[in-house]
Amino acid sequence: MNSTTEEAPALPDADRVPAHAEGKRLSRGRPNRNKPPVPTTQSFRSRLRRDKQMLLMMLPGIAFLLLFFYVPILGNVIAFQDYQPYLGIGDSLWVGWQNFVDLFGNPDFVHAFWNTLYLAAWQLVFLFPVPLVLALIVDSLVSARVRKVFQSIAYLPHFLSWVLVIAFFQQMLGGAGFVNNTLRQFGMEAVPFMTNPESFPVLVVAQMIWKDAGWAMIIFLAALASIDASLYEAAAADGAGRWRRMWHITLPGLRPVIVLLLILRIGDILSVGFEQFILQRDAVGAGAAEVLDTFTYYTGVIGGGWSSGAAAGLAKGVVSALLIFAANKLAHRFGEDGIFAKRAG
Repeated sequence: MNSTTEEAPALPDADRVPAHAEGKRLSRGRPNRNKPPVPTTQSFRSRLRRDKQMLLMMLPGIAFLLLFFYVPILGNVIAFQDYQPYLGIGDSLWVGWQNFVDLFGNPDFVHAFWNTLYLAAWQLVFLFPVPLVLALIVDSLVSARVRKVFQSIAYLPHFLSWVLVIAFFQQMLGGAGFVNNTLRQFGMEAVPFMTNPESFPVLVVAQMIWKDAGWAMIIFLAALASIDASLYEAAAADGAGRWRRMWHITLPGLRPVIVLLLILRIGDILSVGFEQFILQRDAVGAGAAEVLDTFTYYTGVIGGGWSSGAAAGLAKGVVSALLIFAANKLAHRFGEDGIFAKRAG
């Protein structure tokens, strides 16, 4: 039986057009709207001309960093010399590692080192969580006016110098301050808040919380603003309360920022402060307020031991750098990027 239609002859494999080539042939003459644009590469000179204004704005900051942060690094060479100011770096006697040997054998340096770690532990445990708690409180405030007033009050002490902060605490907690005068009016004995070496760590942490906690809160507020609001709406629709939303949405969203700030704080753990401690050193004694910064100042500047002071500062910087790398490595173990992401492969 003959069919009314004839089948087209099958093309051999060599003449058969692939499917992706057939699509290209059919679309020839029409622009492919789904094809991503090919990035154009620019020369270094053209990019330099394009970003000229931004680079000019960066020059003062780069000059500041070079002049006050990188050029002084060259002065660490005196840590390996018996440096004499009148002879200069070029003519001072080279002693190698002897300054570090004498430094680690100095009981005053050992005391300052362990006292620094002790005070830094107090700051890390009691000061670090306060900005996070303040940010959660501010973020939960409904009224925008109350939120602005609260933030302004919390920010204000950061712009005061340590001289004014210590003077304020002296007026409030000193022997003739407001609190002790109130205690005397009620027939009670005065409490030496500002001169008691045993309670000095608590006083230091209280001063730092009052001065810097509000300013450190800004970073956590910025991180809270980046969390998707639809997550809270979906959790509330599923019946999650305030605390469960905070535990399962807010804190996981803040975890990268918390880890980053914690790494930076660990790296700066040996720098507990200079002005705050030197202003109160005479009141509580060197046994309670002597830290590495004050030891370096009194040994290198006041005592004339320039090489010993430089050795103490260099040792502190090396230990701080090692702590940063160790903390960043620990952050990678917990799946966080830390300061710099782990290299793939």
